[in-house]
Amino acid sequence: MQYVAEEIERAALEALHDVASTDIQRRLGISCQTAGSAFVSVASALPASVIVLNRTLGIGLRAPDTEDSLREIVETYRDASVERYFLQLHPDAQPSSIGQWLLDHGHEKARGWQKFSRGRDSVAGPKTDLSIREIGAEHGPEHAAILCDAFDLGEDAQPWMSLMPTCDHWHVFMTFDGSDPAGTGAVYIDGKTAWMDFAATSPRFRRRGSQSSLLRHRVQFALDHGCEQMFVCTGEAVPGDPQHSYSNIQKAGFKEDYVRANYAPIKD
Repeated sequence: MQYVAEEIERAALEALHDVASTDIQRRLGISCQTAGSAFVSVASALPASVIVLNRTLGIGLRAPDTEDSLREIVETYRDASVERYFLQLHPDAQPSSIGQWLLDHGHEKARGWQKFSRGRDSVAGPKTDLSIREIGAEHGPEHAAILCDAFDLGEDAQPWMSLMPTCDHWHVFMTFDGSDPAGTGAVYIDGKTAWMDFAATSPRFRRRGSQSSLLRHRVQFALDHGCEQMFVCTGEAVPGDPQHSYSNIQKAGFKEDYVRANYAPIKD
């Protein structure tokens, strides 16, 4: 399959939508749809800064998109009163004029997301005094509390994020200091492909190797399950504003692939 990194990320986000109950969808303004070849994710009741869930990916990849489909996406967010969202554009998105169309219609380029990949090379074991284990529904609330705090999702999103350990193809791992949850990280596995996402550490447990250890643990888990391709991303490196997870990703054997552009509404 072409654009495997984009397809596995899309499937992971779709699965997260699928697990939300009708009540959670109503309270958080959660919806999703396909517009042209793109997947449109909406969570209108979450804080305006939450672009991790208010975003559209896959534009112009499965098939060339049109101005009509782009208008449909923009109108979807406008109708939902979502002020801040990302329209994510792969370097090969077609037609090549999409980016210019977005610039001409009230959008600007924001910080891109650097995509990484790795194969079946071995990975060094975790180096931390914290214990690591896969969690189930019993630790869903703790996972959600850490995640929502780190991603500024707000407390209202916790019931949704707490369902992630029960979500098809998702596996959630936590670090513990004794019985106290310290950090969390998830991996979505479909066949021989894995997508790493939603990693965070509780502030009082930082600088103890939680994040790097969780990433390496998830890589080993994916290797043990026969995955041949693994993908992850973080914000692109820009002068004066480094991404702290960038080096952790590279130390876990991932290589830089491409930067996916993000277009957002121009701020008033």
